[in-house]
Amino acid sequence: MNFFNTILFTVFAAAGFNIIHYTAINSDNMEQTIAKKDEEVLSDLNAQFIKNFINQDTVAHNKIIHKDFVCIYSSGSIIDRDTYMKDWSHGYETSKYTSFTYTDESIRVFGNMALVRSKTVYTKNIDGETIHGNTVYTDTYIKENGRWWCVQAQLTAVSR
Repeated sequence: MNFFNTILFTVFAAAGFNIIHYTAINSDNMEQTIAKKDEEVLSDLNAQFIKNFINQDTVAHNKIIHKDFVCIYSSGSIIDRDTYMKDWSHGYETSKYTSFTYTDESIRVFGNMALVRSKTVYTKNIDGETIHGNTVYTDTYIKENGRWWCVQAQLTAVSR
């Protein structure tokens, strides 16, 4: 490890970055190292987003939803943050889901903006009928003051 790498390693560690393993840092791969960290954080936020929905945890959800958040439903309707959070507080229960998870996560970071896309896989029981389905969603995140916030969610129903 040369002097420059030692200084950067020390600065990153002192700044609270979780250094999982040492990779030589230079101007060519510094951005990739930071982007990988962001992708890990965004993946954790994606998992938290789904967990919040299943548990109807509005307190935890308020910690990741930006003050200017909007949601675009698969019907095309656009709702503001307040309406979204009111619906969120009981959305899982009223939707009659018996299982709900996500797969096919894709995260793309563009500086202080990121797109997180996944596919939900769910089962519902409505009037005694079991329904299996999927939705593809894209959540748009922005990074403000070193912290990622979801500013928009867009849902697309997957036809059978």
